Amino acid sequence: MKTEPIRESLTSRLRVVSLGLVLAVLTILCGQGMGIVFGLNEDIIKSRLKASAVEVRDTVYKGDDTAIKAVLDKSWSYMHRAHLHAGGMGTTALALSVLLGLLGTSRLVTAAISAGLGAGGLCYSLFWMWAGFRAPALGGTGAAKKSLAWLAEPSAGVFVLATAGALALLIVSLRAPKSDQ
Repeated sequence: MKTEPIRESLTSRLRVVSLGLVLAVLTILCGQGMGIVFGLNEDIIKSRLKASAVEVRDTVYKGDDTAIKAVLDKSWSYMHRAHLHAGGMGTTALALSVLLGLLGTSRLVTAAISAGLGAGGLCYSLFWMWAGFRAPALGGTGAAKKSLAWLAEPSAGVFVLATAGALALLIVSLRAPKSDQ
């Protein structure tokens, strides 16, 4: 019986989830990048958000400066939310993709679930950042979220379904009869 070295076996198994792994690491880097950009440019970003609200102060906000401040504060919190989602969802996608690769289940299903985790995490994180940038000009975060529902809903849905799929594959794999190899 010919056995291949563990490293080669692991590498070949991880190739199956390579798209998901790349997207997961990209999501993590995106979150780190957001943190750096936000940390170095907080005043510039907040000024840009304020400028977009001031442009529509009379038409959208009807001159209500209190409403503008509330939207600006919430927009900035959406930036933080994007940063945190990218870190958490990227790390989750990375861990679950590695787990899926190690299970040795169907290559097509494994690759699809891993890609869903990576893409879902990346797109959902970007949704929060984009919503934060759009909110001041639209008059509120509700309007911004609604305008980006086409991105938020599918990406969150894919991420949750892929997570459930990873759980299902894990359970099936753990319940499979042991082979004597």
